[in-house]
Amino acid sequence: MDQVAKGRRSKRSSSPLSLQQTLSRGGRIQQERSTKTGKGESLANHEQSRPPPRSLPCMLCTAELLPLAFPAGPAGALPPQAAAAMAGGRERVAHLLRQLQRAACQCPAHSHTYSQAPEHAALRRTDYAFEMAVSNIRYGEGVTKEVGMDLQNLDARKVCVMTDKNLCQLPPVKAVLNSLTKNRITFQMYDDVRVEPTDQSFMDAITFAKKGEFDAYVAVGGGSVIDTCKAANLYASSPESDFLDYVNAPIGKGKSVTVPLKPFIAVPTTAGTGSETTGIAIFDYKELKVKTGIASRAIKPTLGMIDPLHTLHMPERVVANGGFDVLCHALEAYTALPYKMRSPCPSNPINRPAYQGSNPISDVWAVHALRIVAKYLKRAVRMPDDHEARANMHLASAFAGIGFGNAGVHLCHGMSYPISGLVKSYKAKDYNVDHPLVPHGLSVVLTSPAVFTFTAEMCPERHLEAAEILGADIRTAKIKDAGLILADTLRKFLFYLNVDDGLAAIGYSKADIPALVKGTLPQERVTKLAPRPQTEEELSALFEASMKLY
Repeated sequence: MDQVAKGRRSKRSSSPLSLQQTLSRGGRIQQERSTKTGKGESLANHEQSRPPPRSLPCMLCTAELLPLAFPAGPAGALPPQAAAAMAGGRERVAHLLRQLQRAACQCPAHSHTYSQAPEHAALRRTDYAFEMAVSNIRYGEGVTKEVGMDLQNLDARKVCVMTDKNLCQLPPVKAVLNSLTKNRITFQMYDDVRVEPTDQSFMDAITFAKKGEFDAYVAVGGGSVIDTCKAANLYASSPESDFLDYVNAPIGKGKSVTVPLKPFIAVPTTAGTGSETTGIAIFDYKELKVKTGIASRAIKPTLGMIDPLHTLHMPERVVANGGFDVLCHALEAYTALPYKMRSPCPSNPINRPAYQGSNPISDVWAVHALRIVAKYLKRAVRMPDDHEARANMHLASAFAGIGFGNAGVHLCHGMSYPISGLVKSYKAKDYNVDHPLVPHGLSVVLTSPAVFTFTAEMCPERHLEAAEILGADIRTAKIKDAGLILADTLRKFLFYLNVDDGLAAIGYSKADIPALVKGTLPQERVTKLAPRPQTEEELSALFEASMKLY
């Protein structure tokens, strides 16, 4: 036994490896591990359970520690000549190590270039982080009466109130104006907002805002009004900017917003866009006949004031189409490409887009909004006096806004923009407008069965979960059928709510598909967030499949 132990000790103490041999050997081991671990696991998975390796000190640090590692000992422990020799040896070793290390030391204690090492984010192709940005939200029946006090608290001296001509005679606008008057707030009204705004209608509002030199803004209306007010606030705060400077690429320049904006209170009167929570402003770009927009956290409202009393005046189809927007916001945010798969990774956090991909926080809001839609949308559409249903859909709009405003949307919205932009003669029921109009929520939902059939193969569990929330019985469902099950569930939902029978019912034919595809291609800000990439041929097939729903 003693001889065996002695032999083991002998092997362990046999000639130590030199530093060069150790590094070479470590490199070989690392190379072997990078190919495959013993059980066929990838190195990344295999190493997750191992503690991180400790860093080796640099040679200069080692030299400075030599006197501590080899102390001279108490006086008289060695003869003077021997002690002097040992001290001289230590000094020579330390001097030699210092000379070697001064050439290139990389440790934190001595290197002047350590802080200039390449940043981790710059080396990544996809992102590694997400962030949440949302307006302050205030909810309650009759809460609009507080808007004048809010502006007084902000010391606002001259306020711009934006709305449209349909709303300016209705209770929501009257409630806002009464509050401003009661609190002695000076204001000017702009009521020329266009339902489904265009670049020109945005610029008209911007001109008004620049001339007015306002120090605060209030938007009273749906997404069209709130988005128009976002643009007016932005460009009035950045008067030297060209209109396309902040418009999303590739149509515009997509510049980051770095100027400070004025306080902005949004009072939504519809339950759909969630625009009171987001930094997104959408418009029709008439030159290309497509929708595009401005996306920046900087333009989101300071406060979203959600007063469920304002939804009681909405006619049936306005409620339905707003609800379809909420539905698709929630579904698209929940099934979007995960944020860690989105590229490119920003070199600076200011360049991280508002639409970042699905993430754990957006998931919570999207799923909660979807549950509310499943429970209350049919009631809100069919029973206008159902205050509970309409109030909950108003909240669902904000919840979905928080979700998609940070995760993003994808194909339903990307394909909807040319559907709205290329409208021929269709005029939706219950919309008092003087121009052809496909409401945004309708343009989004008509492609939803085809889209989710297409995307389901990438995250089938989420598609199946969504189908179950919307009422499907999935107890015997097969995961490979997730897309078809969700599509059938959506068709039943839309049929119950009297939705037009596909794109053909609103004036499109197969001959329009090339133009619809062409209008979708510039929407890469959203289409690239689809969990499944798509070719032009696949987009054509999706439009063709959406020509008829039932």
